[in-house]
Amino acid sequence: MIIYGVALLAFSFIVGQLLGEVLGKCIGVNANVGGVGFAMLILMLLSDWLHRKGRWSITSNQGIQFWNQMYIPIIVAMAATQNVRVAVSSGLVAILVGIIPAVICFVSIPWIAKFAKHRLP
Repeated sequence: MIIYGVALLAFSFIVGQLLGEVLGKCIGVNANVGGVGFAMLILMLLSDWLHRKGRWSITSNQGIQFWNQMYIPIIVAMAATQNVRVAVSSGLVAILVGIIPAVICFVSIPWIAKFAKHRLP
């Protein structure tokens, strides 16, 4: 059933957030450190384990796919917003470390595209 996929996703998210909070406290940071990453790893490991045991169905996978299309982009956007806030409040060096690689990538795209055209048969 689709609800099993959603339940597994919710379980993974809660455990991942708890692990992120505990890790943050252990290293002395008052923040969640890697909670979403832990949640994704737990979700992948549990779904793979259930699939190998034969207890995972295609409809269960649809519950995860539904939230995959909505949840992951939202979390990435939220994390990006937090990183920008931290960078702006941290000073000029943090901002330059973010801007300089982005500018280098944008400037190198035409060169890479021109190089790729010459290499294609």
